[in-house]
Amino acid sequence: MKLFVACQYAIASRLAPTLDGGRSQRLFPASIPCGSGLARESGRSAGRDVEGADLFASKPAPTGTNNALVGASLLAMGSTRWCWRISLWLGLWGLALSAQGASMAWTGIRDGSLYLQTDHPDVITVRWVPAWQAEANVEHLYLLDGQGRLAGERLVTADQTRGEQQWPLPPGAASYRLEIPGYSFRRYTVEHDARTRALFAPAKVHFNAEAHDGDELYFKVAAGEQAVLAGKFHGGVRALQARRVGDGKQLQLNLKPYRAYWQFDQVALPVADVEQIWRLHLQGNGKAAFWLDGTANLFAQDPEHLLPLRQDPGQTHLKLHDESLGTTPKLGTALPYELLPPSSHAALDALKPQAASLYSFVDITAAKATYEDAFRRLYQDRFAISQDITLLAASQRRSDLKPDQTSHSGLQAWLTSTRALGGKGLHYLSFADEPNLGYPDFASFQQMFQSMAAQVRADPANARAGVRIAMPASSQFTNGPLTENAVDKRGIDWARRLLATSDDQIDALAWHEWMIRDLLATRVYRDSVRQAANLVGLDSRGRPRKALLLDQTNISSGSSLSPYDQETHYAALWWTSVAINASADGWLDMLNWFMAADEPEYPKGMVRVLDDQRLELKPVGLAQQFIEQHWLDQVLRLDNDAFEVDALAMATGKQRSLLGVNKSTRAHQVSLDGTACPQPGMTLLYFGPDNRSHSAALDCKAGQVGFLLPGETVFALNWTASLPPQPATPQEAP
Repeated sequence: MKLFVACQYAIASRLAPTLDGGRSQRLFPASIPCGSGLARESGRSAGRDVEGADLFASKPAPTGTNNALVGASLLAMGSTRWCWRISLWLGLWGLALSAQGASMAWTGIRDGSLYLQTDHPDVITVRWVPAWQAEANVEHLYLLDGQGRLAGERLVTADQTRGEQQWPLPPGAASYRLEIPGYSFRRYTVEHDARTRALFAPAKVHFNAEAHDGDELYFKVAAGEQAVLAGKFHGGVRALQARRVGDGKQLQLNLKPYRAYWQFDQVALPVADVEQIWRLHLQGNGKAAFWLDGTANLFAQDPEHLLPLRQDPGQTHLKLHDESLGTTPKLGTALPYELLPPSSHAALDALKPQAASLYSFVDITAAKATYEDAFRRLYQDRFAISQDITLLAASQRRSDLKPDQTSHSGLQAWLTSTRALGGKGLHYLSFADEPNLGYPDFASFQQMFQSMAAQVRADPANARAGVRIAMPASSQFTNGPLTENAVDKRGIDWARRLLATSDDQIDALAWHEWMIRDLLATRVYRDSVRQAANLVGLDSRGRPRKALLLDQTNISSGSSLSPYDQETHYAALWWTSVAINASADGWLDMLNWFMAADEPEYPKGMVRVLDDQRLELKPVGLAQQFIEQHWLDQVLRLDNDAFEVDALAMATGKQRSLLGVNKSTRAHQVSLDGTACPQPGMTLLYFGPDNRSHSAALDCKAGQVGFLLPGETVFALNWTASLPPQPATPQEAP
């Protein structure tokens, strides 16, 4: 048996990152490594488990809670008597069921998918209890049928720290999929008939469940497969023991703590020319992170459930309306706080950012007023970035500025520098970086905001130079930040309170979004934009009264990074889906990925640094390049009946583009109504798991565009219409 440490350099069946943590010079110099604060929860046997813990950050670290684990074991199976009667469920169909038998329960799920296939009518019951800061956070549960259609959705509101949801499971050959997206703030228990075949697909690297010492699961390795069992220590489960059922061969994988979050342990399983069934034994209590590479990442409580997972092809029906809803946001990235060397210019040229998130360190500019001038002018003139947002902070990642002489001097230096840029574009300014994390209370932040806003407004030349005031640039918006007492620090609440007292001082509402790690949960971005629009209100043209800026986002916060997320095609799918959902109503003005290039402690960029002279686009950077090539100015109204496929229709004059992404592994047959077909010059491009763009075939039947969209694929359909789109009737905020 060979045990070895698996860091970001060795991932079975995945793109292997090539980060260089020992270089002395960076092609993309260090920006402030923000990315939200630290998420900590209490552990059971380990004292404190850490998820989202940024070992290198200096933002205030929460102290943890002391919640007892309720139903913390990953699995439970026993004989229970149950009787369900369901009639006219959801008003769609009715059934009556009365039975006695065994039930199967999965308890303590925090992040993963549960696939369920049944030959008889069943009912699935989901219950939850709080884990950490549940009272500050909304969550969503999704149930998909065997064709990927949304069969059920449960919005778990912040006040529902405990609750229950039931859905019927009609018989079918294909598997249902219950999605419990991470990061979750609750522990979920799922119960179903023991005859229903159930397979758990856990998230990788991030903790995915909470277990009791001795919990057991089964997994299967097909003949000839080189499978790898992997796990990460999160303060709870400390070892994984795998025993082959056929002959008792045993492997032990001890899980060790590492300085870097993305490091983990793994062991290669023996290859055999016959199918292998293994029993997995979890050692330790509390948070667990375990998964498989090189084979299906599926675990069962009953080895007889380890059958091939069946997912039937899906159908996506789109209908385009020749009606403009609004404008698309400027897409960009967070850029470094130093002058980029010429060797890095080509990489940024490839990304073509239209917007940027920047920092200004008031202690540095107070001492040297022109310190930031060179790189700010480079971003505007060399890279043609027409919109940016600057967050005021201080060096050493200090974000809790006070309205003192240093802060006012630094602000004045930034204003002078901005006026010298010549009035090109818009330059949003936030007086704090994630104040709901950095400041002890709202009153402290409000005092800072009012003092700095008065200084900006005192000189009308600032507004003429394109300076606009944004707030609050909060960590999260509708949910609380990843810290203690988050219920008192929700970004939307701080924004509401500031608008009530300083509306005339505010030009834009800005926020940061983190930890929406699940591809099926990215529609949350559309929800947050809608709630932002509702907060500021709409004008007579149906546009938000204040600009809406989602100026920093990433799959994870801080250095809580999984290479399976950041280094693979997954990030490409995620970023495309986020861009589509955040833009869908035409209300957002700016959307920025955080950050441009990897740094040793924060490998979360769009660009990978190979050495002092070489860089390459990561899959998410290649996706950004593809998106930018098909990104147009206006959002068109589009009806979409699919859940697994996101799509955005856009226009610039007569030019049309339909950008979409299939987030599932199943293929979808896509049909589009609302445009003439055949259409001269219409082209279809795919950007698939190979991270390359290539042409694809489409067909026309009865004037309808159709094409077969492979799984995990981004697409762009382009054509030229006869006329520009019609302006939309002014919308009302939801």
